[in-house]
Amino acid sequence: MKSQDVRSKFLSFFEDKKHSIVPSAPMVLKDDPTLMFVNAGMVPFKEYFLGNSEPKHTRITDTQKCLRVSGKHNDLEEVGYDTYHHTLFEMLGNWSFGDYFKKEAIAWAWELLTEVYGIDKDILYVTVFEGSEDDGLEMDTEAYDLWKQHISEDRILKGNKKDNFWEMGDQGPCGPCSEIHVDIRSAEEKAKISGKDLVNKDHPQVVEIWNLVFIQYNRKANGSLETLPNKHIDTGMALSAFVWCYKGYNLITIPMCLRQLFAKLKPLATKHMVTLTR
Repeated sequence: MKSQDVRSKFLSFFEDKKHSIVPSAPMVLKDDPTLMFVNAGMVPFKEYFLGNSEPKHTRITDTQKCLRVSGKHNDLEEVGYDTYHHTLFEMLGNWSFGDYFKKEAIAWAWELLTEVYGIDKDILYVTVFEGSEDDGLEMDTEAYDLWKQHISEDRILKGNKKDNFWEMGDQGPCGPCSEIHVDIRSAEEKAKISGKDLVNKDHPQVVEIWNLVFIQYNRKANGSLETLPNKHIDTGMALSAFVWCYKGYNLITIPMCLRQLFAKLKPLATKHMVTLTR
């Protein structure tokens, strides 16, 4: 399956779930002093989450160009050192503005991955927020119980605030999240160590492919959290990462969406790719 097939299937799936397809927003922000660039798919919809503006549609899906070279989500320092970080990437997403919440988001993500894309459920792991004493937040037992309807409990892992509480920046909409990870290692490697012990451990073949964010709070300038008037869904799937995982590759330069570009550039280059070390 090519990258354009992944994209079209994603958008068609959520269009069938009564989501309106919207175009990618400009990456350069004009009216948000807290960010230089769009660093996640939810950024163009920030005012909807905060309740400052009314969306035309309560369910939308899109593919958003994102740039992560500054601020809280700065991937620039990671590029070249692992197999999955880009600075510029395309993020597929589905959104609910005060409409559906965790039950539908989790069920639809599972349906799309296992039934539409045909991913083997035995290579998938999911994470849920374990809670945070600092913010006075309890474990996300609702998401945990919902996942139990789709995947065996030994594949549902508890994650800390760093990995399972998503924030767009130092201020703004935020909430607990549930990540979906894929383990594309060989059977021999899986026999040596369980994939659940490698989730969020920077393993090049056990990586996150989709993040389901449950927007419930607003992080204020003083660091405190306030509950938003409505609950929202914000999900993000990096297209390039999903494609190389789907194909079983372990190098970020191999996905079909980049092959033609590298084929053109290689004859012009005076130096070729090397593995970087810190």
